[in-house]
Amino acid sequence: MALIVQKFGGTSVGSIERIEAVADLVVKTKQQGHQVVVVLSAMSGETNRLINLAKQIDSRPSSRELDVLLSTGEQVSIALLAMAIIKRGHSAVSLLADQVNILTDNMFGKARVEDVAATRLKHELEHNRIAIIAGFQGRDIEGNVTTLGRGGTDTSAVEIAGAIKADECQIYTDVDGVYTTDPRIEPNARRLSHVTFAEMLELASLGAKVLHIRSVESAGKHNVPLRVLSSFKPDEGTLISFKESDVASNVVSGIAFNRDECLIKVHGVPQGTKALAKILKLFADNGIEIDMINQINHKVEKVDYAFTVHLNDYLNALDLLTAEQQQFDAQAIDGLTNVAKVSAVGMGMKSHSGVASLFFDSLAQENIDVMFVSTSEIKISVLIDEKYLELAVRALHKTFLTENE
Repeated sequence: MALIVQKFGGTSVGSIERIEAVADLVVKTKQQGHQVVVVLSAMSGETNRLINLAKQIDSRPSSRELDVLLSTGEQVSIALLAMAIIKRGHSAVSLLADQVNILTDNMFGKARVEDVAATRLKHELEHNRIAIIAGFQGRDIEGNVTTLGRGGTDTSAVEIAGAIKADECQIYTDVDGVYTTDPRIEPNARRLSHVTFAEMLELASLGAKVLHIRSVESAGKHNVPLRVLSSFKPDEGTLISFKESDVASNVVSGIAFNRDECLIKVHGVPQGTKALAKILKLFADNGIEIDMINQINHKVEKVDYAFTVHLNDYLNALDLLTAEQQQFDAQAIDGLTNVAKVSAVGMGMKSHSGVASLFFDSLAQENIDVMFVSTSEIKISVLIDEKYLELAVRALHKTFLTENE
């Protein structure tokens, strides 16, 4: 008997029919002799509906009150699933995040989980109940409702799995695993049976939508095996493993991309690191995550810096920089939204030379210019004009992954 946490996203519980199907999956796992904890998202489209309601009141609603509003979506889905499981003759209980003491910081809209007290959850499991928990949400130390932001339900599931020492955390979604790239762009993309945590961290941070980076980070921190499966056609899916030996020895395992990148340029800053430190502190204090940083020009006693941020943070970042422009002694601040990032990721890069040469040759063959470059032991990322993104993905996939198909 194993202790399994199963997470189901919005499309998996997007209708009564889908909730009934999820109930069948959960009950089947229970009948196999396992203990089961379920973590749910709101029904598909519900969070967007609530956001639209808020924006009818205020185009920039209070972040605290928005979290109170958005947290109601999961309350609906967990209650409905509990009803469906009880109807099937099994004991189930729906629980909001604060009922299982999911404690977060107070960064509304993108809160981080600080602790999960598993006492209530263990009590339910000891009484042979299937616990169904609202994902995406928590409470801060003052009792305020918080939400975890993008990928929040995945993160909830992993943090809960870590707290109760689950044997596996299964992420059910609308795709059947992790692919070499998005099959909607490259039809020859294939599903990977295994991916290392290091590779999955890079893929998630670089734009792969299957898992959010925070959930992968949490899984690594708690040593929780992850498995990505489809709630529509469940099979073995993709296992995210700690063992490199479990993974096929491809030089490149996947091509990731992100359309939601925006470029911000700060022009004519005094030479030295003081201004850069101030800019980075400003972003950090306001919860804005920077992806790539580059010094793009170096003039006499002046430098230009460029940063990439997520689209959701772009306007706020520009506003903050503009308001503090005199503090940095910057000559000008501007930005671009029509950019995208494309990356190659693979553990094999550590032991194979010539990967960079092949990478840039593939882009050169298609006459794709590169604005930024960022590398690590197991990845190469570039920032390009968004209009060339799909062409770049297909070119890189053909170079590195066609021979293995």
